[in-house]
Amino acid sequence: MKAVQYTRVGHAPEIVEISVPEPGPGQVLLKVTAAGLCHSDLAVMGWPEEQFPYTLPMTLGHEGVGTVAAVGAGVTTVAEGESVAVYGPWGCGHCHKCAEGRENCCPHAAGLGIMPPGLGSPGALAEYMLVDSPRHLVPLSGLDPVQAAPLTDAGLTPHHAIRRSLPKLRPGSTAVVIGVGGLGHLAVQLLRALTPARVIALDVGKEKLELAREVGAHETLLSDGEAAARIRELTGGTGAEVVLDFVGAEATLAVASASVAVAGDVTVVGLGGGTLAVGFGGGLPFEVSASFPYWGSRTELMEVLELARQGLVSSHVETFTLEQAPMAYERLHAGDINGRAVVLPHGWAGGQARRLFAPSPRP
Repeated sequence: MKAVQYTRVGHAPEIVEISVPEPGPGQVLLKVTAAGLCHSDLAVMGWPEEQFPYTLPMTLGHEGVGTVAAVGAGVTTVAEGESVAVYGPWGCGHCHKCAEGRENCCPHAAGLGIMPPGLGSPGALAEYMLVDSPRHLVPLSGLDPVQAAPLTDAGLTPHHAIRRSLPKLRPGSTAVVIGVGGLGHLAVQLLRALTPARVIALDVGKEKLELAREVGAHETLLSDGEAAARIRELTGGTGAEVVLDFVGAEATLAVASASVAVAGDVTVVGLGGGTLAVGFGGGLPFEVSASFPYWGSRTELMEVLELARQGLVSSHVETFTLEQAPMAYERLHAGDINGRAVVLPHGWAGGQARRLFAPSPRP
């Protein structure tokens, strides 16, 4: 089968031919229908050799959906032909966090050598992928695979981040989304679907600000040196109760620090390499909470998929064939993808943008 692999540190990913894996006891083999590309992949491929933590070659792709092609001995909860989404942050399956469905917080996974698909384990950018347990699969229940693939991370991660801040997103509150890319455009929709907050979206690209308005942002601002002052102006000088930074660079974290309200939340999701100073004298207002979420729980993934089925969340995607994946990564690195890039390993995509289950934001 064909797969997209990162084969050498510092080199572009390649299309390779590898064997179709066979499911062992308790495992599930998927025929991949769609796989999303993520800036996290670019961050991994940007690590220097002395810091690289994974074994190469590695099949990329941590946003995957597919149909069950075969099951190993003892698997009874999924059947061949079933359409499923892959829950990516795999844990040990036995600790308290895993028992709660919060495998993203499993304290034992790293020590046991358990790694997510595409981030240590073979990922979804292939014609077939092996899933270690049926508990890491969630039924699509009629949801389009192209829509579902980005939701497994680009939807799940902001949903998890927003849920942490729901008590502060009351009527009259303001939420700021910095970076309206793959995660940010879904964060805008999730904020509109889950909260009564006013949503202000920031980006450096006009197309992305147009997308933010299309999916429900009340206000859009250029992410520049004046952005924090404009947010203060729009909030009557108090700042935003919640700031979600999907870039994570020094410049965007400076905007977050300068625009968050007293007792607000600053949530850093992006891997832009910036640092956030916390503590007295660090620049943040009093009683601000800072967090750095990692993916989300399996329950939260089920919730995101349900929001999509209800038409409240929609991935803005551009689709590619498996052979086009290296080029799609180049465009992602250049900031030339508006929304999310999704690869279809078994079908011609033609690079056409698709909008399905278009959201209906509240007026």
